[in-house]
Amino acid sequence: MPQLSLEQRVAALERQWAEMQSSRANGPAKNDWRQTVGMFTDDPGMLELFADAMKIREADREKARRRSRKPPRAKS
Repeated sequence: MPQLSLEQRVAALERQWAEMQSSRANGPAKNDWRQTVGMFTDDPGMLELFADAMKIREADREKARRRSRKPPRAKS
């Protein structure tokens, strides 16, 4: 890769900056987070992941219920 002079590097950065400013002025970014909502709906892999996560969470809930049912230990 050829070495660029400082002037060339600054000019390239200024072009990039101008492009960023003009794209920002055109409205919200195209990579808006709201576009991803529902992206994985009905995806078999994600459904399996969610099912596994729910099993883990339910096991945690059951463990907490068992712990709360035990009577407190008497202090000696």
